[in-house]
Amino acid sequence: MSDKPNANPQDNQPEENPNDLLADRRKKLDRIREELDIDPFGQRVDGLISLKAAFDQYDEAADEAHKADSETDDRPVVKIAGRIIQHRVMGNLIFMRLRDASGDLQLAVSKKAIDRPGFDLAKKLVDLGDIVVAQGPLAKTKTGEVTCWATGDDSFQLATKSLALPPGKFHGLQDPETRYRKRYMDMYANPQVIQTFQKRCNIVSKVRDVMQDEGFLEVETPMLQAIAGGAAARPFVTHHNALDMELYMRIAPELYLKRLLVGGLPKVFEINRNFRNEGIDRSHNPEFTMLEAYEAFGDLYSVMDLTEKVFQTVAQQVCGSMKLPYGEIEIDYGNFRRAKYLELFEEHNGFAPSDHDKLVEKAKQLHIDPAGKDHDLLLNEVWEETVEEHLVQPTFVIDYPASLCPLTKRKPDEPEIAERFELFIAKMELANAYTELNDPDVQEANFRQQIKGMDDEENTFRTVDEDFLEALRVGMPPAGGLGIGIDRLIMLMTNSHTIRDVILFPLMRPQA
Repeated sequence: MSDKPNANPQDNQPEENPNDLLADRRKKLDRIREELDIDPFGQRVDGLISLKAAFDQYDEAADEAHKADSETDDRPVVKIAGRIIQHRVMGNLIFMRLRDASGDLQLAVSKKAIDRPGFDLAKKLVDLGDIVVAQGPLAKTKTGEVTCWATGDDSFQLATKSLALPPGKFHGLQDPETRYRKRYMDMYANPQVIQTFQKRCNIVSKVRDVMQDEGFLEVETPMLQAIAGGAAARPFVTHHNALDMELYMRIAPELYLKRLLVGGLPKVFEINRNFRNEGIDRSHNPEFTMLEAYEAFGDLYSVMDLTEKVFQTVAQQVCGSMKLPYGEIEIDYGNFRRAKYLELFEEHNGFAPSDHDKLVEKAKQLHIDPAGKDHDLLLNEVWEETVEEHLVQPTFVIDYPASLCPLTKRKPDEPEIAERFELFIAKMELANAYTELNDPDVQEANFRQQIKGMDDEENTFRTVDEDFLEALRVGMPPAGGLGIGIDRLIMLMTNSHTIRDVILFPLMRPQA
């Protein structure tokens, strides 16, 4: 659409004091109102098409015919709107580069082709960042760039006057802090950002399609919960004034979704926010999006097949290939490996996971304090430090120690092993799934054991969900359960290397 698709809004901005530039915009605002009698913040406009749609309407034959005979003009006329990211005055001819969500397109305003107020507006009173509306035929310039030529009265109008300086000039367009804090600027300054979030929307829609095609019903469960349950994580605490009770932002929807299986819904899923009052890093944000799904009469392996279908469908149908880049590596979504937890540990540590003395020695080498830790909990900490970094291609890690999985059914012939998998890709955990525990007595014992192992601070907000246990006593069918981190899925599929690049408004520390 443009010879300069990555043109930045600060191009051609004069080197001046920012306060002077802001004051100049205010003066222009007053002149637009007083001299031109124009509302600088516009009104409804019908009949607009995107800049890409306008570009696609260019008719080369009609353009050449018009150049050969000015009386013949069958060129398509388009009505467009966009934000000015470049502005060049060449006497009685003005060129602007406009940008919208679909891309960039050049606009030309000639003194002889439009009314005088419109020309004065285009030449003297618009600034980078202003949003304008234009209408006219499409033609190529001498340099071969498809351009909309504003033609006729009211063919160039101001839709919104920008009273802020364009990003990048004084705020550092590439500075991550500025980009995340002012996403509204980042989006129009960096076109790839809009493309990432458009792809995010398409991916989430495709995930929904897969789930619905598989017969799952999308539901909504409470965000505010009286008991923080469903995962071992620290919740955000709030207070409900009318009922005078503490509530928790949900850390997971799991226990409510399982109640729906008890009630008779056979397949349910939810794509929504979870909240965990924990750290922030490359792959963690306190507010994040999860897919959770439960399938009556399914198990670990039925939801494993479902997980493969989700990832492969998104890769092929949204991203166009089963092999996609992630940094310097290529991820093959056509080949999912299955590997056992304990075998992976021994493979990458060189000793049996049951050897407690060697495990303690290894933990100390990794600066992990082994004091007072159960063997399996210490094993898992070492596993995370020594194994995850090797899990680059899609790998289902199966057969976890049962003590790590209080909500998971045990293998019938190996009760010390849980029927659980975690999916790792590019060294990140992407999904977690169980054959769900539905024995209420075992579940109650596990809950109480889990709480017993927590420190005093965690116990201030953790308690047994007695109503969930009552639901299990009513009877929950055997089931498979699945959770997929949607933000991390988006990271992979858009080749983004921090979760902040795929969350529109990530949580930021307050500015000093």
